[in-house]
Amino acid sequence: MTTTTTASKTLDGEFLGIRCRLIELAASMDRIERSDGPSGDPRIDKIRRGLEIIASDSPDRAERVQLVFSLPYDENWRK
Repeated sequence: MTTTTTASKTLDGEFLGIRCRLIELAASMDRIERSDGPSGDPRIDKIRRGLEIIASDSPDRAERVQLVFSLPYDENWRK
């Protein structure tokens, strides 16, 4: 059985954790920029695409972010 909750109740339970993860992410990005920079590393592009998806209004953000970091499907994976 699925229970529904209000946005306010969800935020009450998750706001501080979300805030913490966002600050950790921002600090990581700052460390990358302060070092020698991303220098064309494709991983930074994936992180930026993930952030764009998170900032969107799409209802399927988690799935879309997961797909950014997933390998393409290989029909011959068992061979």
